[in-house]
Amino acid sequence: MLSRVADSIYWLNRYVERAENVARFVDVNLKLSLDLPSGVSQQWEPLIMTTGDSESFQVCYGEASAENVIHFLTFDPNYSNSILSCLKAARENARSIRETLSTEVWEQINTFYLMVKEAAENYSAGGVDLDHFFNEVKMASHLFYGVTDATMTHSEGWHFGQIGRFLERADKTSRILDVKYYILLPSVQDVGTTLDRIQWIALLKSASAYEMYQRWRNNRISPTGVVEFLLLDRHFPRAVLFCLLQAQKSLHEITGTPTGTWSNPVERPLGRLLAELSYLAVDDVMDRGLHEFIDGLQLELNAIGQQMNDRFFALRSVA
Repeated sequence: MLSRVADSIYWLNRYVERAENVARFVDVNLKLSLDLPSGVSQQWEPLIMTTGDSESFQVCYGEASAENVIHFLTFDPNYSNSILSCLKAARENARSIRETLSTEVWEQINTFYLMVKEAAENYSAGGVDLDHFFNEVKMASHLFYGVTDATMTHSEGWHFGQIGRFLERADKTSRILDVKYYILLPSVQDVGTTLDRIQWIALLKSASAYEMYQRWRNNRISPTGVVEFLLLDRHFPRAVLFCLLQAQKSLHEITGTPTGTWSNPVERPLGRLLAELSYLAVDDVMDRGLHEFIDGLQLELNAIGQQMNDRFFALRSVA
């Protein structure tokens, strides 16, 4: 497979997954606004802090109000990680490899982009129901993956898409968890209160994890339980460990290297990170500090992504 085609399939999936997860990201706060007790103010700055793009936001918007943050993360055409920008980039990647995609996949990504573009045009006029819009983004993303899995050959190209999807999802699940850290910064005294429980429930709902968590923990909401479920569960499809196991499986399908061994610079750091998470106890994470652990995890995920680019996509000079 041409590296150009593999690169486009990889990023097509990453951008779709990123758009969905940004929708989930903002959904954390929208759901909180419905459940917060009277007198408790809603915080929007944590969403910007966890993206790592605070400087760009300050230059363009200044105040971290609900309206500014939602526009920045959702409809800002100049912010490369907004939902609108992600879908535009995903569509361009799909267009560049149109001949390798099924008609159904192309039509779905095109329809998805046009839906977001129309919402962006109507947003300034107040014609967008945000709760409905974010649900539409999530469902359109699910439909894209369903159509891809059902109509594309599960060969090398499909596996590159899987790696892109699951690396992006692992990163964004960790960032959704990190929102809770930043929300607690000014109000540590709220730990263990009803407000604290409401925030953890909202976080689970933003990852579509609330019902599955309830069955796993018999409806007992605890910080360690939520962290363990979203970081270390092997069966829940948005948990970080599950995502990395799926990415590793597809990587070994591409390289032909037996699982448990490595033959290129991507397999080694991914295998090492998986080994660490597989033998990690949630108490180890909490003792180290959730925020500090997530920071380290994101650095390792970024390194794996860079190795993917260097090994499979980057152009090399011919001697």
